[in-house]
Amino acid sequence: MIELHKSIQGKRVLITGADGFIGSHLTEALASQGCHVTALSYYNSFDSFGWLDSIDQSLKGKIKSIRGDIRDPHFVFRLTENQDIIFHLAALIAIPHSYIAAQSYVDVNITGTLNILEAARLHQTPKIIHTSTSEVYGTALSTPINEDHPLQGQSPYAATKIGADALASAYALSHNVNVIILRPFNTYGPRQSERAVIPTVIRQAIDPTIDTIEIGDTSTERDFTYVSDTVNAFVAAGAATQLEVGTPYNTGTGRTICISHMIDIVRQITGTNKPVITNEKRHRPTTSEVRLLQADVSKFFSATNWQPSISVEDGLKYTIDWWNARMAKGQVRPSSQYMT
Repeated sequence: MIELHKSIQGKRVLITGADGFIGSHLTEALASQGCHVTALSYYNSFDSFGWLDSIDQSLKGKIKSIRGDIRDPHFVFRLTENQDIIFHLAALIAIPHSYIAAQSYVDVNITGTLNILEAARLHQTPKIIHTSTSEVYGTALSTPINEDHPLQGQSPYAATKIGADALASAYALSHNVNVIILRPFNTYGPRQSERAVIPTVIRQAIDPTIDTIEIGDTSTERDFTYVSDTVNAFVAAGAATQLEVGTPYNTGTGRTICISHMIDIVRQITGTNKPVITNEKRHRPTTSEVRLLQADVSKFFSATNWQPSISVEDGLKYTIDWWNARMAKGQVRPSSQYMT
């Protein structure tokens, strides 16, 4: 359930990456709360707005949907004019693909973020929420991880997000741009791509054409946060008045679960006895693998009173229900093979 923040009602908000997993849920939440939402989807020739095509029909008329590319500074300048809040979620996020196409991650995650910040500076946009990631911390040197933990770019993706975060902080310090850095830990739920660990496990568990569950390293630990809790954090950040400009804030549950235990829960909920098989193709390079992520969210909680409410067991059940409905309608990828 997305929380209502009266202070954000009626605001003109731009959401970049609105066609994606978290972005589409955030778009729904803000449109339902009376915001005037402009939703940016990546331009394509398939007449698709990504996951926005799947949202509640009653909300579509309340959303101004635009297709474009954040790498184009002139387009971004026009797009960001007269916005009260910019929620910047657009990014390339698939870690495996960043190993083989690093330049594209620099172009989108760093240059795209620069375009947003520069446009916001010129327009004097009242507030920008920039999306970071827990991957910037790398393998934890101490737990739980607070915002002072050293940043370690253990993948090209993580390195570009560190660069984008640094730009956000620099624009706050250099140009007094009111940008807040939100750093979610391992969000999951309906609409997440099968390149992520939870969706690929669920798909393989429930797909009757698949005999095994193939997975990479099952010994790593993650702080999994259900998507409605993450969206609530974005809404809280947009409404808050006590957040420090140019400063990162963690969001997560503060609890970890081993990937192997997550798989056990999925197998129990789905009632499958399919064997779990380790597939070397699904492993990250050894020195690039992040072993443990656990959020210290006390800083964000103190400023906003936000806290997660969905347990991992309930979140997995909700996600499995969504996948079962998609499977029944044949609305899944033709192949369950690993996505790089």
